[in-house]
Amino acid sequence: MKKIIFATNNVHKLKEVRQIFQDKYQVLSLKDIGFDEDIPETGKTIQENASIKSWFIFNRFGLNCFSDDTGLEIDALEGRPGVYSARYAGEEGNPEKNIIKVLAELQGVENRTARFKTVVSLILDGIEYKFEGSVEGRIITEKKGLRGFGYDPVFIPSGYDLTFAEMPEELKNLISHRAMAVQKLSSFFKHRKE
Repeated sequence: MKKIIFATNNVHKLKEVRQIFQDKYQVLSLKDIGFDEDIPETGKTIQENASIKSWFIFNRFGLNCFSDDTGLEIDALEGRPGVYSARYAGEEGNPEKNIIKVLAELQGVENRTARFKTVVSLILDGIEYKFEGSVEGRIITEKKGLRGFGYDPVFIPSGYDLTFAEMPEELKNLISHRAMAVQKLSSFFKHRKE
């Protein structure tokens, strides 16, 4: 089975991506290659952050790899938290505090439309390819569900009446922003001439 490095130590993301790839590739984490430092995310967009992470690992280890960056864009907040989603309420990146901050900023706001966006940056033999996935939805007023991570308990995707945190993993992994981007990545591998 072919191996690919996913430039993350986020166990939730790793689990999700491994489920999406199933047995097509062996997805290794940064921990699997002995790297447990934080990669500085200094980009101004999620595209830039995805690139920074994958190039960092490729340049350091010379290994083909991919990384992702995800942002929650809320229309009433002019696209915030966006690129700052993971650390919206502080540098420690506490998901609970992030949700509390978003809900406080949306208090009394009628328009709660939002989208999750994921950009995957793949570095293959020194060439970068990017794949994007996004899902439209809305932010509810209180947390619902115990699955998922990040903002999943307050985000309901369009066409559904469950938050990502209430959905079975199999359903979320079919329709989520990350699933869309990773499916494009998987399709790229499938159609690529070795």
